[in-house]
Amino acid sequence: MSALPTSATYTVQTLKTLRADRQGPVLSIELNTPDQGNTVTDTLLDELLAVLDEQDPGTRVIVLSGTGTDFCLGGDRTEFTEQLADDPTGGGIRISGTKARRVCEALTDNPAVTIARIQGKAIGAGLALALACDLRVGADTATFRLPELALGLPLAWGGLLPRLLAEVGAARVRELVLTSRAFTAHEAQALSILQNVVPEQELDAAVTAWAKPILRRSPAALRVTKLLLNAHAAGARLADATTLDSELMASVLAEAEYTRAQGQRRTGHLI
Repeated sequence: MSALPTSATYTVQTLKTLRADRQGPVLSIELNTPDQGNTVTDTLLDELLAVLDEQDPGTRVIVLSGTGTDFCLGGDRTEFTEQLADDPTGGGIRISGTKARRVCEALTDNPAVTIARIQGKAIGAGLALALACDLRVGADTATFRLPELALGLPLAWGGLLPRLLAEVGAARVRELVLTSRAFTAHEAQALSILQNVVPEQELDAAVTAWAKPILRRSPAALRVTKLLLNAHAAGARLADATTLDSELMASVLAEAEYTRAQGQRRTGHLI
């Protein structure tokens, strides 16, 4: 992002799972747990919410990226297991699901233009975070996958399904969800999941090419235009049932945990 206009205002915030750099009107947020594939945890959701809630009102562009090999390998399944152990009814998963929806809404409804910069893999919740952004550019080697059904989960995270249906179309979404297959960056572009595909070394230049003209636009016109785009997109989605996401995910996981526990009791593994 060094090619963007410079500013005297520059701040860096390093958190447990994120690195946030603000250079004037541009806020860059990096998912920063590369050793774990930048997986989505409760801590990451909390930190994303905090950074987005506290963003400077002068922010015009937000760039969401991931450090390391992959953009984001999806939700942390170990954390799901721990949450179910703490509350077999799925209470912790409901709380996490509500946070996920708030994060994705904070990206989509943000007054700034949000740009996802994607390399490596974007899986499940990682794809949801990217799709919540206005503009999405991916490396030509990037791959994508919606593995939820293969993992015994519903596609109920962060409002991903209605966004997919609106951007891609029902027939193609149905195939991707039911097969859980991986797909390439070029297919993602054909599906409108990405608007641009470039060699990985050109990702920053592609982000800059979008950000520069946006920074020249009238702040008021830009803000109102984003409101109009979001309003019309919401209308195209008709009934938005994303408020049910956390309940659906918690119910499925709680039932699976109950079934597993009952099986262990029958085989004498539990007293």
